Amino acid sequence: MKKFDVKGMSCAACSARVEKAVSEVEGVDFCAVNLLTNSMTVDGNANESDIIHAVEKAGYFANLAGAKKQAAEKETEQSETRILLKRHFVSLGFLLALMYVSMGYVMWGFPFFAFFDANPVATALLEMLLATCVIVINKKFFISGTKSLLRGAPNMDTLVAVGSGAAYIYSLVALFIMTGETASGNLAGATHYLHGLYFESAAMILALITVGKTLESYAKGKTTKAITSLLNLAPKTATVIREGKETTVPVGEITVGEIIVVRAGGVMPCDGEIIEGNCSVDESALTGESIPVDKTIGDKVSSATVNASGYIKIRATRVGDDTTLAEIIRMVEGANETKAPIAKVADKVSGVFVPVIMAIALVVTVIWLIINQDFGYALARGISVLVISCPCALGLATPVAIMVGSGVGAKKGVLFKSATALEMAGRVKIVALDKTGTITAGVPVVTDVLPINTEKEKFISLIRALESKSEHPLGKAVASLGEGEYLTVEDFTTLAGNGVSAIIDNKKIVGGSVKFIESITQIDKTTMDVCARFANDGKTPMLFTADGKLIGAVAVADKVKDDAMESVLTLISHGVRVVMLTGDNERTANAIANSVGIEEVRANLLPTDKEKVVRALMQEGKTAMVGDGINDAPALATAHLGIAIGAGTDVAVESADVVISGKGLSGVATAILLGEKTLKNIRENLFWAFFYNLLAIPVAAGALAFMGITLSPMIGAAAMSLSSFCVVSNALRLNFFGKKTVKKSEVKNMEITLKIEGMMCPHCEARVKNTLEGISGVKSAVVSHKTGTAVVTTDTVTRETLVSAVENQGYKVVG
Repeated sequence: MKKFDVKGMSCAACSARVEKAVSEVEGVDFCAVNLLTNSMTVDGNANESDIIHAVEKAGYFANLAGAKKQAAEKETEQSETRILLKRHFVSLGFLLALMYVSMGYVMWGFPFFAFFDANPVATALLEMLLATCVIVINKKFFISGTKSLLRGAPNMDTLVAVGSGAAYIYSLVALFIMTGETASGNLAGATHYLHGLYFESAAMILALITVGKTLESYAKGKTTKAITSLLNLAPKTATVIREGKETTVPVGEITVGEIIVVRAGGVMPCDGEIIEGNCSVDESALTGESIPVDKTIGDKVSSATVNASGYIKIRATRVGDDTTLAEIIRMVEGANETKAPIAKVADKVSGVFVPVIMAIALVVTVIWLIINQDFGYALARGISVLVISCPCALGLATPVAIMVGSGVGAKKGVLFKSATALEMAGRVKIVALDKTGTITAGVPVVTDVLPINTEKEKFISLIRALESKSEHPLGKAVASLGEGEYLTVEDFTTLAGNGVSAIIDNKKIVGGSVKFIESITQIDKTTMDVCARFANDGKTPMLFTADGKLIGAVAVADKVKDDAMESVLTLISHGVRVVMLTGDNERTANAIANSVGIEEVRANLLPTDKEKVVRALMQEGKTAMVGDGINDAPALATAHLGIAIGAGTDVAVESADVVISGKGLSGVATAILLGEKTLKNIRENLFWAFFYNLLAIPVAAGALAFMGITLSPMIGAAAMSLSSFCVVSNALRLNFFGKKTVKKSEVKNMEITLKIEGMMCPHCEARVKNTLEGISGVKSAVVSHKTGTAVVTTDTVTRETLVSAVENQGYKVVG
């Protein structure tokens, strides 16, 4: 994929012509031209010089984009805005003088120099001179428009140039006729022609279009604000250790392996690993998560994150264009350089828009002449059609919304790899969530500690010492309990059947699964009930003995992420169907799903099974798959939209269309809702662009003349200049995007009615009632054996959980 800068484009017709010209080059597989950024992306094996030649042959200029040109681009963009602003104000000065003469003095009798009284030719000459000044100032329209017309590819500048030029030439001819009338002594005839001049229209068209271009250029600058702010995150210098001394060097001179000092308040100049010190890092610039993260020796840090407190030394691992920040910028730019499918209709229309409008203008002029209108009136209608038509609004409708949307996403830690991904996010109706590492943290932690006939502190010190020698993930979770030195461990042994043993404090301490401990000692009913409850909640119970006597139990679970429930409920509240996919058993899967408000669960899945489930869901609606591991990669690649949690594996990130740079799940809801907002914004822009032209062109042509309604060329130019500005301004509203999260406390109780077979008496009724009300999250259960129903009031418990609980008691749920 190669990127080129393209200069000379002024409207959608220009970008369509460049795209067509380059697509015809041998070896080009794909070409996308972005009018907003004046850039072009080309894929294939075509020679660079052939691509550039094709662009130049089409009448524009191109060169291969540099790797580090963003700052220069921004400077050029600001320079162009300044030039337009200068043209605008100078044009406005001459235009106001012209309007005073043509409208104020000639039409309304405003005071003016006595020399011009009864001297219509002198007045007309003054109008011509003032109009000529405006034309010279805005000669770019005529140069670009004429070149495009001669190449057989007219653009917006052609419409402006033909419209303004026709008004000017008509007025110039009328001026010569006035001189003839004056020479023959017919002063009244000369005055009559004076009132029919269109010099002010010729100048007004140019001035108003320049106003529109200035506003559009300013608004376009706002759309690239996100990328500019990302670029500004990186520090310009860094403090490195060289020859044992701290030295300040430009960031570009840092090499991999160098030691860098970052003090409190400093910004990480590159990606690295902490080798000395502790700190709290503000990662909000990259992840959107506002709470600082504590870091210590061995932890990774990313470029552009801020050391909120502490003194650290880091070893550079990724520098320059390889840093996390550079990757994010590339993803945002990549999204801007591609085209969304919804833009195809606008592109097709833009390609033929200008020639069609010129033909319509000519036909309109001829028709008005045929129906016996004077030439000036007919010409005014034709000029109005030319200047009111706006291909730019069509060309900008999609890319400007994509640029703003992807920029907003980047600021919130959501990275769209392409415009297609951003559009697809807005169409998603089903979200499939992987469990481990996506809904849960992916790291087991101890959730419950239950000492039996032992002090809690003593119990913890014994079991953490025992598991300190274990390599099992559950054992490591237990070993991380508490603080301080471990007790001395002797004769550590891993036992067959999920257990470990060791001599600690002159006692033989044994730990393991319930089944294993049950095989070596007796376990009381209360402890077994507690372990069963742990298991029902999706936790893994572990038991410990000392010299053969039970001393306690712990529960270990993969902890649900803090933002998981809010994210799931937010998606559901926006009409998105959420399904959880996992390789875990059904009991654990249902417990996790129940805790975050997910009703649909697919458990016991292999990686290939996940892909099959996603394919099935895709038949029911646009489906997004969210995952973080290698086993999720097939499903991520298969889904309509693959969303990878950025903390996941490289394979998952590579397979996905969207990357969430943080570890939380809130970015998924942000991606889906931002996609919806962006897609809605694009539709609004396209509707405005098409509706504007469909409405404005007939009115400008004089379709409402029978009602006394006509548009002058000046009003047409004003309308055209504002249409593009309106499209860009509408897209800028995306900068105010903010999703409303739904908290558990905001979820209203819902009633679920189960139809149950097998309840024969009040005893059965009580049994079902006690079972249902024993489920965490169930507020109440009204059960009747007479009607065979159970009405359950809950806020988060899923239907599957209720059904499973009832059927485990020997009854059948039939509906």
